Amino acid sequence: MAFETLTFWEDIGKAGSIGIAGHIRPDGDCVGSALGLASYIRDNFGKEPEVFLEEVPRAFAFLSGADKVITDYPSREPFDIFIAVDCGDEGRLGKAMNYVKSAKKTYCIDHHATSSGFMESNLVIPESAATAQIIYTLCDDSKITKGCAEALYLGIVHDTGVFKHSCTTRETMEIAGALLDHGVSSARIIDGTFYEKTYLQNQILGRCLMESILCLDGKVIFSSIDRKTINLYGLGPADTEGIIDQLRVTKGVEVAILIRELTPRSWRVSMRSCEIVDVAKICSMFGGGGHVRAAGATLSGSRRDVINNLTAEIEKQLVKQG
Repeated sequence: MAFETLTFWEDIGKAGSIGIAGHIRPDGDCVGSALGLASYIRDNFGKEPEVFLEEVPRAFAFLSGADKVITDYPSREPFDIFIAVDCGDEGRLGKAMNYVKSAKKTYCIDHHATSSGFMESNLVIPESAATAQIIYTLCDDSKITKGCAEALYLGIVHDTGVFKHSCTTRETMEIAGALLDHGVSSARIIDGTFYEKTYLQNQILGRCLMESILCLDGKVIFSSIDRKTINLYGLGPADTEGIIDQLRVTKGVEVAILIRELTPRSWRVSMRSCEIVDVAKICSMFGGGGHVRAAGATLSGSRRDVINNLTAEIEKQLVKQG
């Protein structure tokens, strides 16, 4: 069923219960989109959506509704409407899929090119810089409160790398400017949630940079974090945020890879590219997905196996473009 904005808001108005969820290992756009949409519904429809996320990173705790996020996915009666944001397939939605299967109506709002259209009605705009940007276009600007604006602005900031990624367009900047008009503090969000790092995060960043390796004639840089290191420092997913982006800006590098060991012989892969390589295409080959310049997947094998498999696909694209 095609996504129709008017029908979407009509369904929200009629619903007795509304659920919202984002993808596993939520990032800024995921959290900002979920809380921004929930805030808009709460402020304009007098309803209290239930938001489900695996976690809310500490830096995002100031967002309106962050303290109400549900992280344990309890059993409950079916939702009248369930909305997935910033999530392209069933596997990425994790435990929240249980709510989708029983919900009376389901919607997906996403911007990933690899999105599978797994909900009843799907709004997928790959050319949009962030899912938060799409949600803004669904809303009436005159009805957006500061709390909603902060969440959407944060989502856009994080998925554009503070407006420097190639996905940033004139529309992105205009929407960001409109959100600032609602009282959003750009410095608070950019410095406080993107650039500011804990001492632990700086330690891990330094270690990953020191242990990074260049290959393919300096076109690829990779680093890894094994379970021993994770346990030694007590690392959570949020503690490794930003490492991949710092690797990517190494002079001469086209692709950056960061792999993090989940369990023995299972690795979470994050990839970023600059101008040539389509990392979403590579990650989709291994069951993952994302964007042309930013994508991820989970691979099995030894550290060497994972890096060899990824660099082999990168080399094919570099040779083809060469």
